[in-house]
Amino acid sequence: MAANPSIFKHIQLPEGQFEQHLLEWFVPEKNMTISDYAKIMCEKVVHDNPVLIGVSFGGMLVQEMARHIKTRKVLVVSSVKHESELPKRMIFAKYTKIHKLLPTGLVNNVELLAKYAFGDSTSKRLELYEEYLSIRDKYYLDWAIDQIVNWKSAHVPDAMVHIHGEKDNVFPIGNIKNCIPVKNGTHTMIIHRAKWFNENLPTIILE
Repeated sequence: MAANPSIFKHIQLPEGQFEQHLLEWFVPEKNMTISDYAKIMCEKVVHDNPVLIGVSFGGMLVQEMARHIKTRKVLVVSSVKHESELPKRMIFAKYTKIHKLLPTGLVNNVELLAKYAFGDSTSKRLELYEEYLSIRDKYYLDWAIDQIVNWKSAHVPDAMVHIHGEKDNVFPIGNIKNCIPVKNGTHTMIIHRAKWFNENLPTIILE
């Protein structure tokens, strides 16, 4: 949710064919919906008829953005296309509001966050948090989690492609329909399986 654009640093598309433009998350205003957020994010797009690529919560966001601007293609990675693809625990959270009890304030204590989320504090995992977690703001995290569990897909973009890891533990592939599966791909495969994306994205974008 709060990952910075460096998650795409290993994605290297042919420069003669593609130009990458990375977007940064920002802290939303009070009572802002994901649709409102998407409108503002669209203002930061510098190309006409772009290909939008979003990872995880970003995958939901690019679908919302496609409601407001014309797109050539929308690529959803490690995400969902419809609320029916959300895991049961998130649907449970929607109706019980239990997600509001999550200790999001831990975002400013990366080591404690790792222990809470994964039961460990390995140096490798901590390094990933330090490198890729850009927005350490409790309000943003509370807002983002609430938007995810309450998301309702109101628009299916034309030419949308869903790429999903077979070992995604955040959005299990068993709930996902009509996707391109990535063998051994996890929720962070945009980082750890960058070679797969570099080999396949050009064809996926242009076909």
